[in-house]
Amino acid sequence: MSLAAPASAAGDVERAVARVDTVYRPTGALDVRATLRPLQRGSGDPAFRVVGADTWLALRTPLGAASVLVRRAGTDAVAVSAWGDGAEWAVTHAPEMLGRGDDWSDLDVSDHRFLADARHRQPGLRLLRTNAVFAALVPAIMEQKVTSRQAWRAWRYLLRRFGTPAPGPAPADMWVQPTVAGWAAIPSWEWHRAGIEPGRSATVMRAVRVAPALERTLALGRGGPVVAERLRSVPGIGRWTAAETAQRAHGDPDSPSVGDYHVPALVGWALTGGPVDDDGMLELLEPYRGHRERVVRLIGGSGFRKPSFGPRMTIQDHRFH
Repeated sequence: MSLAAPASAAGDVERAVARVDTVYRPTGALDVRATLRPLQRGSGDPAFRVVGADTWLALRTPLGAASVLVRRAGTDAVAVSAWGDGAEWAVTHAPEMLGRGDDWSDLDVSDHRFLADARHRQPGLRLLRTNAVFAALVPAIMEQKVTSRQAWRAWRYLLRRFGTPAPGPAPADMWVQPTVAGWAAIPSWEWHRAGIEPGRSATVMRAVRVAPALERTLALGRGGPVVAERLRSVPGIGRWTAAETAQRAHGDPDSPSVGDYHVPALVGWALTGGPVDDDGMLELLEPYRGHRERVVRLIGGSGFRKPSFGPRMTIQDHRFH
């Protein structure tokens, strides 16, 4: 299927870059925006853009850079167009990125009023699977031990400084993250300028050295203990980073982000009316084992907000230390 191309000032570029199209027809409801939301690293993410009803992604695939346009095509289909060397790969894996293979049928939340209502109001929520481990791991490493705002600022800086302009007619100022070799070549002072201290940049460098082995974990399925163990075999990658990566790259339905600054309190307030720590969160989620990340996503997408008592995290700026 071929769709009319979106209006773009980059029309000449579009004509020069081959376009690949597909249409995905999911079984059941699909909320495209909610499903793809975990790929967005802040409102100014150079690799993620929402333009009206369209969602644009700038992806690093095993075959090269790709710009991907996702838009509804009627009530029961989603059209995906892609440009760049990685276009064929992106289109081939688009259905899994849009939740194909994510099975919610065994999740029973009828015993909890809040969760039952959240599930009823989000029938189209799916867990994505990008099939790109290293690409998901690097931003997760950046988000270790700092606020999201700090991590997202570093992400924007490094993509614009060392990434690849999104191919085809993607919106202006969209960038594809560097290749594995490109991440490896970033000088130490540029990590420093981005606000990434040596501990996190060293973890990225260690991941660079085993990147092919990390990609092979995709053959192990949709996450699980073995995948987590393989990811955590890289020094500097702990339980939180492995979970954040597996959620996106593998589509892991049972990997809640233990060690997160916000998630345990959000789960606690939503399910019990009060904050809990990591152990308390896991206890609350235990009845839903096998679906624990799905439950967290339901809570996050429900619109529920925990009470705000002001910041308690000390903000660290590593750029000038």
